[in-house]
Amino acid sequence: MKENISRCLDCDHKQNWIGTFHSQCNKILRKEIKAVGFKPDFAIYDDDDQSSLIRHILKEFNIYEALYKGVASRIGILKASMISPEDFLSQGDGFSFDEKLGRVYLRYQDELQRSNSLDYDDLVRLTVKLFDENPKVLHKYQEMFPAILVDEFQDTNRAQFRLLQLLAGKQKNVCVAGDDDQSIFKSKGSDTGNILNFEKEFPGTKVIKLDRNYRSTGNILKVSSSVIAKNIQRKPKCLQTDNLCGEKVFYCNLGSEEDEAKYVSRAIKDLYLKSNYEYNNFAVFYRINLQTKTLEDALREESIPYQVIGGTSFYHRKEVKDIISYVRLALNNNDNVSLRRIINSPARGIGSTTISKIEQEAKKNSLSLFKTLKSMLQTNGVAASFKDKLADFVKTIEDFSSRSYRSAADMIKDIVEKTGYLDELEEERIQAILELSSSAENIASRDFIDRVSLSSASDEAPPAHAVTLMPLHNTKGIEFPVVFIIGLEEGTLPYFKAFDNAAEMQEERRLLYVGMTRAKQILSLSSVKRRRVYSKIQEQEPSRFLADMPKDCCTWVERAQQKEKMVASSALHPPTKKAPSFIVGSRVKHPAWGVGIVRDCCGEGEEAKVTVNFPGIGLKRLAAKLANLERI
Repeated sequence: MKENISRCLDCDHKQNWIGTFHSQCNKILRKEIKAVGFKPDFAIYDDDDQSSLIRHILKEFNIYEALYKGVASRIGILKASMISPEDFLSQGDGFSFDEKLGRVYLRYQDELQRSNSLDYDDLVRLTVKLFDENPKVLHKYQEMFPAILVDEFQDTNRAQFRLLQLLAGKQKNVCVAGDDDQSIFKSKGSDTGNILNFEKEFPGTKVIKLDRNYRSTGNILKVSSSVIAKNIQRKPKCLQTDNLCGEKVFYCNLGSEEDEAKYVSRAIKDLYLKSNYEYNNFAVFYRINLQTKTLEDALREESIPYQVIGGTSFYHRKEVKDIISYVRLALNNNDNVSLRRIINSPARGIGSTTISKIEQEAKKNSLSLFKTLKSMLQTNGVAASFKDKLADFVKTIEDFSSRSYRSAADMIKDIVEKTGYLDELEEERIQAILELSSSAENIASRDFIDRVSLSSASDEAPPAHAVTLMPLHNTKGIEFPVVFIIGLEEGTLPYFKAFDNAAEMQEERRLLYVGMTRAKQILSLSSVKRRRVYSKIQEQEPSRFLADMPKDCCTWVERAQQKEKMVASSALHPPTKKAPSFIVGSRVKHPAWGVGIVRDCCGEGEEAKVTVNFPGIGLKRLAAKLANLERI
């Protein structure tokens, strides 16, 4: 994006601020945060750090720790809505779970303040607070940004919209780009009202409709547009495409989730063998993560490579996270979450009892854990058996803090060497740390930590040679030639929690629409009659969204289990091929792999491809002109 803008404007992109809301707010706060009570060396807590702190607080309050994800989500939504802990507590009745949540929220914010740390939502929230309370600072940045562009505007929350209003000031020279039909992050605080009511907030707005779809075939566009058109609260639009009508959208209702998984895996294998699709051209989308297990089993059975997007990212691996925590604690000694993580990693014989004692002392004196630990060492407040170990830990961290490193890579190398972290690690984990160090070359330690903290698993590219499995919430901004969306049933898609909430149901419809419009050439939808839900087999009804799809653009099939193989191989038919140059079932000889049996072939002449099963080797897909196959 920076390079494209530089070319368009014929200027150095460094003159412009280009990045996410969070990264831009981070830049502002690094310079101005003293005005709102923090120090410029603040740490940024990612999702893992936030979860770790919340679990610690829940344990302290004797609240079931397994609730931490829901608590983290609620706190994030409150911050996105600019609701402080005090405001939230004042709204409660003093007895409900919200009262407990409010106390956890308050304690969470106190811990962040004491640790001189922010989470993602604080970056925007505190920038808004900074501008609201400091008109001179706001004016400086208003002058700095005479024009503002916001992309993916439909995903903004209340705090981000307020930030935009403040920066736009009197000039109101703002351009936003977005599609309200693709707003699918309500659970994270996004507010469709920001885009639906934009003209009211900024009178005189000129609206330019971009109604050309360059991705999907005509049939896919018609079916997906018919689904989303049923939403009431949306800006009406009529998308068009110059692409051909293409394959009809295929829908199949199968007997069980096992049948569905087998259907998808066999259809992928069939299209892979008989057409020009590679495995990375396929994606399977689903509403609930629990749907992946049966699907993964079926793909493995067919020897189809796949990767589940949304798994553990590189920066969230334990060994990587540990080293990053050392860097963060060295840069900010008040970072309690990082200290808890590494005080006994690698093992130093510092147990939970000692850590608990430090925690209690820190809470009593309203100090960070590191300052408390130093104080306790000076006053003989720790057992003699642990004193040397704790003193050595403090000295090590202070040594890292006092040094001036040329780059983050130099700091990481020093940490690894002086802590002995690699001594007992297996090769794979060592390689991960070496990769981390390599990625930190020529980057200042603070800049590197900010970059890592603001990264996420969704930033990672899909695998190069594998089928992609992905929750529908992760599908924004990507596309695939062939897309399968599974589980179109009442209670699954739409999700059962949306049944009694009109706004939630509209979001479920948008979620399906986004998934459907990721498909370029082939779109396959499926549902099942019976699905295992929380260990119980449950009868399923087809999704209400299916009734909104025009049947003339679809192939509508219900198949019993015994006919499923036929559905997989014939309904999703690949483009017609010319007569093959090899006969299926014949024997051929390869110069390296020996004799094999032809399992499939397509094309002829220069374009001929043949799939051969070599005993002990497996299936190989070969270009006939290059394979040197000898007919036997």
